Amino acid sequence: MNKGAYLRTVFILFLLLCCSALAAVCIGRLSVNPLDVYQVISSKFAAEPVIDETLEALDTVLFKIRIPRTLAAMMVGAMLSLSGAVYQGVFKNPLVSPDILGVSSGASVGAASAILLGLGMIERQSFAFLGGILAVVLATAIPKLLKIYSNLILVLSGIIVGGFLSSLLAIMKFVAEEQTELSAIVFWQMGSFAPIDMKEVVAISPVFLIGTILLMGLSWRINILSFGEVEAKTLGINVRQLMGIIIACASFLTASAVSICGTIGWIGLVIPHLARLLVGSDHTKMMPVTVISGALFMLIIDTIARALLTVEIPLSILTGIIGAPCYAWLLYKQRANVF
Repeated sequence: MNKGAYLRTVFILFLLLCCSALAAVCIGRLSVNPLDVYQVISSKFAAEPVIDETLEALDTVLFKIRIPRTLAAMMVGAMLSLSGAVYQGVFKNPLVSPDILGVSSGASVGAASAILLGLGMIERQSFAFLGGILAVVLATAIPKLLKIYSNLILVLSGIIVGGFLSSLLAIMKFVAEEQTELSAIVFWQMGSFAPIDMKEVVAISPVFLIGTILLMGLSWRINILSFGEVEAKTLGINVRQLMGIIIACASFLTASAVSICGTIGWIGLVIPHLARLLVGSDHTKMMPVTVISGALFMLIIDTIARALLTVEIPLSILTGIIGAPCYAWLLYKQRANVF
C-alpha cells in the first residue's frame, strides 16, 4: 500500500472513531442532542458557567458516566488489539490472542479473590491487575527454569499457567456463595464498563500511553522478529532482551485493560487480522491501524451493549456473536496467507 492510500485509510478510521465517540456520548437511556453536548462541554470550561437545571443534569450524565465510559472503551479496545497484534507478530502465529500467557486467567483469579474477601471495586481492579502480571511472570519463569528459550516453550508455559489458574478459579467458584459472590465472579468474567468512572480512566492512562508509544517505536524491530530469531540475530538484535521488553509492554497493556472491565474475548484476535487486510503485514503501518480499529470496534460494541435492550448486555457475549463470524470472514479473505 502506498503512502497516500495508507494515510487515507488512517484518516477514514480516525474520522469514524470520532463520529462513533460522539454517538456513544449521545446514545443511551437518556438521549442527548449533539448540540446539548457541545453546550455542556463549553459551559464546563467557560469563565462563567451557565447555571441551568437541564445542563446540570446533562453535565452529570456526560462527565460522570458517558465520557469516562467512552474513553475507557476506546482505550481498552486499543490496548487489547495492539497486544494481540504484537503477540501474533512476535510468535509468528495468527491464532495468538492477548491472553496467550495466562493474563486473563490470572486477572480472573485476582478479581475472584477480591470478591471472596469482600473487597471493593478499587481493590478488585488492583487484585486483577496483579493477578494478570503474576501469571505472565510465572509463564516467563518456566523457560528459565527449564533453560530452554524458544517461542514454543513460552507459549506452552502460558498454556500451563492458564490451565492451572483456570482450575484455581473453578475452585473459587465452587466455594463462593451462590447468590452474591458467584454471580459477581461470573458477571465480572463476562466483561462490562458499567462501573467505570474517571478514576479508572486516569489509572490506566499511563500504562496505555507508555506501552503504546514503546510498542509503536519497536514496530520495525517486530517486523524483523516476525522473520525468525536467526534472521534477527544476524542483524545484530538482542532477541531475548527485545522479546522481554515487548512481552512486558503487551502484558501490562492486557492486564490493565482486563483489570477495569473484566475478560473480553475476540478483540485482540480479530482486529489485527482486519488491520492486515486493510494495510498489509508491515507492523509500522499495521499497528497504528490496529489501535484505531480496536478502539472503534470496542466503542461500537459497548454502545450496542448498553443501548440495545433495557438491560445491559455483557460485552463478551456481543464480542463473541460479532467477532466469531468476522474472524471466519477474515480468515476466508486471508486464506492464501494464513494457511
